[in-house]
Amino acid sequence: MTVAVLVRRFGQLHEDPALIARWQSWLGPLLTWLTPRRRRSLLALGALYVAVRQPLREMVPGVDLRAPGGPVAGAIVVLGCFAAVAAVFVAASRFASLPAVLRSRPQVCLHAAFWALVAIAWLVPDDRGAGAAALSGLVLALPFLLWRMGYLLMSGQRGRVASSRFGDHLLYLYPAYGGTNTPYGKGLDHLARHEAASEAALARSQLAGIKLLILAAIYNGLLALMAGLVYGDPRGAWSGHGLGLPRLEQMLPAAGTPWATAWVSLYVALVWDVLKLAARGHEIVGILRLFGFNVFRNTYKPLLAPSIVEFWNRYYYYFKELLVEFFFFPTYVRRFRRSPRLRIFAATLAAAGFGNLYYHVLQHDAFMLTLRWATIGPWLLSRGFYCLLLSVGIYLSMRREQARRGTVAAAPVPMLTQVRRVAGVWTFFALLSIWADDSVTGFGQRVSFFLALFGVR
Repeated sequence: MTVAVLVRRFGQLHEDPALIARWQSWLGPLLTWLTPRRRRSLLALGALYVAVRQPLREMVPGVDLRAPGGPVAGAIVVLGCFAAVAAVFVAASRFASLPAVLRSRPQVCLHAAFWALVAIAWLVPDDRGAGAAALSGLVLALPFLLWRMGYLLMSGQRGRVASSRFGDHLLYLYPAYGGTNTPYGKGLDHLARHEAASEAALARSQLAGIKLLILAAIYNGLLALMAGLVYGDPRGAWSGHGLGLPRLEQMLPAAGTPWATAWVSLYVALVWDVLKLAARGHEIVGILRLFGFNVFRNTYKPLLAPSIVEFWNRYYYYFKELLVEFFFFPTYVRRFRRSPRLRIFAATLAAAGFGNLYYHVLQHDAFMLTLRWATIGPWLLSRGFYCLLLSVGIYLSMRREQARRGTVAAAPVPMLTQVRRVAGVWTFFALLSIWADDSVTGFGQRVSFFLALFGVR
């Protein structure tokens, strides 16, 4: 059996009827016991642990839990976050009876309430007491829940929360399967659409989850090899034979990086970022699939994408969906209806531009605690420029893809053309990463590094 056949069979692991039947025969009683309600209850129980652990973890950068008022502040933050979640659930379950201003702009009201809390935390003097520490902790902990509560409100708009249990929503509000500020699997509406309703569907979902977990282990192994062989990380495998390729954060502030080394480092960094994101995403989605939620994977072969917009769709699927749901569609529905091109561009800029930037501002702890632009200025300028370039790139790529689809009976694309397109996508995102790096490097240094890549010093 050739390697190609093995790879193909592994890729279709969850679609093999014989393997699905064998899995059912092995785990028959367990699959029968794991009804959808019981699976949700197990995740809800795990969510109760996450409801305590996650807020404490999020508040650590700005609040010392070992200080005299630390434990009390931690308890206030945990209870405050849970109270916010419960309040949003009640509002979503009674969405039709909410005041008109809340019904017309629920997401704006949610974020306005959060920023009011941020302003209060900024105005309250830091007296090292439990109250001030708790306010700072809430400012740091709530962004993890903000977009999840947004999905909950969105479900309330559709009238689907009243018939659901609070515990059903806990499973994604406090995900025991892992996650970031981006909700993997989105909200309950999306999860329920992909939930296994039969034993055969559960077996198929679990096999698909096992496949992703195996891929995650492979990707983590590749990352360990890259850390040692490529970057020469002392903690990595084979570091004694490493090339010692510099990382982007090392090259940006340092002048004089050889031209070829800089280019190679950018391309390798792109591969590293994709593997790292794919490995973590496969772990999270793999666990979700084990519990019967056969949702899309977060990362799907972006390095083979022939266009910028396709790479964006494949690279970080649930982040892209967040931007589409909360920024693209609202702008597209309400703005520039008489100009289709301007309408698409404005919606793309709202999502990949403003929404992208706003999402990352919420994660900038120093700014959230002080509201001082000096703490965020250099980073904000670089990140804003990145978001602008990304928005323009996605828009132009969308236009080009629409033009290609409009051609009648298009001829097959030659292999050389496919390679050229993929290389162009790699180059775009590799260069774009210069402004997406989260280091403290100034905007001018990034521009100088970019120009040096083309021999301009």
